[in-house]
Amino acid sequence: FPEHPHRGFEGISYIMSGSVNHSDNLGNNSTVFNGGLQRFTAGKGIVHSEIPAEEGETRGIQLWVNLPQELKQIEPDYQQIDRAEIEQIAIAGGSVRLLAGDNAALKLHTKVMYRDVILQAEHSYSVDIEQDMRGFIYVLSGEVTVQGETIGSTQAGFIENGGRLDIRAGSDTRFLLCFGVPHNQPIHQHGSFVD
Repeated sequence: FPEHPHRGFEGISYIMSGSVNHSDNLGNNSTVFNGGLQRFTAGKGIVHSEIPAEEGETRGIQLWVNLPQELKQIEPDYQQIDRAEIEQIAIAGGSVRLLAGDNAALKLHTKVMYRDVILQAEHSYSVDIEQDMRGFIYVLSGEVTVQGETIGSTQAGFIENGGRLDIRAGSDTRFLLCFGVPHNQPIHQHGSFVD
């Protein structure tokens, strides 16, 4: 993605293999490697480029987090978090990486919970989601059962209300948990702008 503009939201790029070079009109020029994160706050406007590694495969996922109306015109910003800076917690049959929210190193202007969970088959992961949050679980590989529904690889399940979330792996599984607080404001997306 060569130079292009954004406005009105924050973007998180999570690199799962390979690397991505980021440069922007703020003067940042850095490379995010496997297991690392970057966050750009577009705010009132940023121009950036994201170029994958020239050799080998680069895989990642980008999450856009809308800013509330009162923060749409904040100054743009950039943050990079390398793999070693991301807290990883061992759980029975797997691990949890705290990508954003909680006490994670990556900082956003809105309240979120963003986690990368790896579970072995027949193991479970339970988490309490704040009542004012809603979001989704996205299965990268494997299969999980949550709230009586089975979600397979490359599928997502939307979760409307907070509370206790019990997730059971039907096979060796990796999934992302992404939750935030709704702004309850209209969303006006125009390509790379969210006004």
